[in-house]
Amino acid sequence: MAPLVEMTGITKEFAGVKALSGVDFRLEPGEVHVLFGENGAGKSTLISILSGVFRQTSGTLKLDGGEVDLHSVHDAAAHGIGTVFQEFSLVPTLRVYENMFLGREPRKGLFIDRATMRREAARVFRELGFDVDIGRRVSSLSRAEQQMVEIAKVFLARTRVLILDEPTASLTEKETRKLFDFIVKAKANGVGIVYISHRIQEFAEIADRISVLRDGRLIGTVAARGTSERELVELMTGRSIDRIYPEISRKPGGATVMSLRNIQTWGVRGTSVEVRAGEVLGVAGLVGSGKSRVWRGALGLQPLIAGEVSIRGRDVTGSPTRKLLRDGVFYLSPDRKNEGLQLTASARDNIALSLLDRPDISRSLGFVSPRRIKQLSSDIGQRVDISPAYMKRAVVNLSGGNQQKVLFGKGFGRDQDVYIFDEPTVGVDMGTRAALYRLIKEIAEAGKAVVLISSDLPEVMNLAHRLLVFSQGRISAELEGPSITEENVLKHFFTDARDSA
Repeated sequence: MAPLVEMTGITKEFAGVKALSGVDFRLEPGEVHVLFGENGAGKSTLISILSGVFRQTSGTLKLDGGEVDLHSVHDAAAHGIGTVFQEFSLVPTLRVYENMFLGREPRKGLFIDRATMRREAARVFRELGFDVDIGRRVSSLSRAEQQMVEIAKVFLARTRVLILDEPTASLTEKETRKLFDFIVKAKANGVGIVYISHRIQEFAEIADRISVLRDGRLIGTVAARGTSERELVELMTGRSIDRIYPEISRKPGGATVMSLRNIQTWGVRGTSVEVRAGEVLGVAGLVGSGKSRVWRGALGLQPLIAGEVSIRGRDVTGSPTRKLLRDGVFYLSPDRKNEGLQLTASARDNIALSLLDRPDISRSLGFVSPRRIKQLSSDIGQRVDISPAYMKRAVVNLSGGNQQKVLFGKGFGRDQDVYIFDEPTVGVDMGTRAALYRLIKEIAEAGKAVVLISSDLPEVMNLAHRLLVFSQGRISAELEGPSITEENVLKHFFTDARDSA
């Protein structure tokens, strides 16, 4: 039986730079084939060729044994290829069900059959087990909910080749479990699935084979069963990584640096939190639990209905976000492209924006020193491990891992008291994760307060000294030390928090 997909000798060049060099890839019916590699290894380029976004410079692409030449995403969809890209392609002003049928709206006579659209959209969400109101506009959805819409949109098309690029990056364990159940059903129906993820722990559960890319070349294809995490990381990076999660020392008796008292905001019902110096405070919970919104409300990124916020004993309730950031808080948004970075500016200029308020870069009459800014931004770039060549590039042209390093770099522009990291490793490979975790360790051990909000349970459990679990807009548990276990965390995800403090 011919493979569903057979890519042979695939090479792709952009302006003389080889993104892929002679890559071979096969996908069998009913198989989950993982593409694994660091950011910039060529994974996204390979699936972009398979999904019709790019055309290969050389090499052949066969579907069901017949050679094809895909000219567009629409062309690929006509051949039964559906893709959930890491970067969403939803129209914010349209409703969920309208996005799902965009470009393929069913008709009843001369009119669009909206009843069928709503019925079929509801069916897919029900089968996937995703809790999203199909009548809401996409602009009102959280990033995780938008991720669910993108996944549902592709499953609606009943594709034969399904490409999932970091599908669980914004999903909690519960939503991930539902997605995996659906993947098992799709496999049983002969659907071939190309799966890209940096979460190695997922592979043993759903993958059949894993192809590892490095620097645009295929390093090897291995069976998922029997291949250890250490072996995969060494194949990916070309070097041994002894420990992904570092041991972070905790300073005893750390002073309270930031205090939230009885915070009420969208999705949060009277929550109080103390953030202490020299401590990593982990925050976990399902989508909609309030784990991110409590911080966004405290920082003025969404309306604060009630409650008090203080920094080092100073009442800053209701202060503009800009003032809070100047008063010693750094906030890393989970949506780096819309809230964190100037995409058309260089990495150096993005980092330089965080330096402008520093007194040591100012000249007389309020002018800044370009030489000093260049020196400081270069120092920060080196600290977060950005190649000097990448510092000159527009951020939009950098890999996701390097974009995230730039975002981290902005936190070192000033000496802050509190660092709030909201989903700090979304779409980031294991090598870059290890580097970012070392930065978090460096910050906490320097006596700063760190808040780590994450949907990645191993991440938040391994890095946190103290862990808050959110459920239904309130804290359902506060865990510390040996009590931070997967069983405890998951149990409190579903706790009725109405009587919680």
